[in-house]
Amino acid sequence: MYRPSTQQFLEISDIREGIVILKNHSFRAILMVSSVNFDLKSEEEQRAIIFQFQTFLNSLDFSAQIVIRSRRLNITGYFDKLKELELKQKNELLKTQVSEYRKFVENLVKEGVIMKKEFYLVVPFSLSEGMGGQIEKKNRLLSIKKSFSTKITEDAFRRAKEQLWQRMEFVAVGLRRCGLNSMPLTTPELIELFWSWYHPKEAEKGYYPEIIPELLKESKV
Repeated sequence: MYRPSTQQFLEISDIREGIVILKNHSFRAILMVSSVNFDLKSEEEQRAIIFQFQTFLNSLDFSAQIVIRSRRLNITGYFDKLKELELKQKNELLKTQVSEYRKFVENLVKEGVIMKKEFYLVVPFSLSEGMGGQIEKKNRLLSIKKSFSTKITEDAFRRAKEQLWQRMEFVAVGLRRCGLNSMPLTTPELIELFWSWYHPKEAEKGYYPEIIPELLKESKV
């Protein structure tokens, strides 16, 4: 009996140079965004942040997706380091303090699950954007649809990458005005991100797939 592979159900066709290529020949770039403790801000600061974020959203001339991910925080490695530090400690007082701290954290973890929140902003681009008149647009769309069965040309990929980097720079400036820092994910980081979404239990334990060296070579626009 034929069983389709998992990859057949994914919308991702390829990941190159920090760019996600979808099966419909559109492109995505993903920015990891920092957070800000809004509740600790003064009322005036909160109003300023809201105003800047509203201004940022209104300035966008393309769609963007905000993704918030909550996942269990794996601190097994942290416990191992504490145990190692405890064994190496020669000062009995410091050794006792490290031991008590380790037990305190272990009891804290047992009482509840420690969660970690991650924030991402997805920037899209499609080859059909920026077309001219209706006739030219129709011809370009037909050309793109016919090319779905073939690979994307190098020129098309370079144009898409350039447009995405321009958009990411624009987004980064807008977020910075809101007090947020952002960083584009590289190819290995994108692979690990998507892998962890589909394998949450393995990722929670700190296991990630081995990435071939060729994917580690990132080129710039």
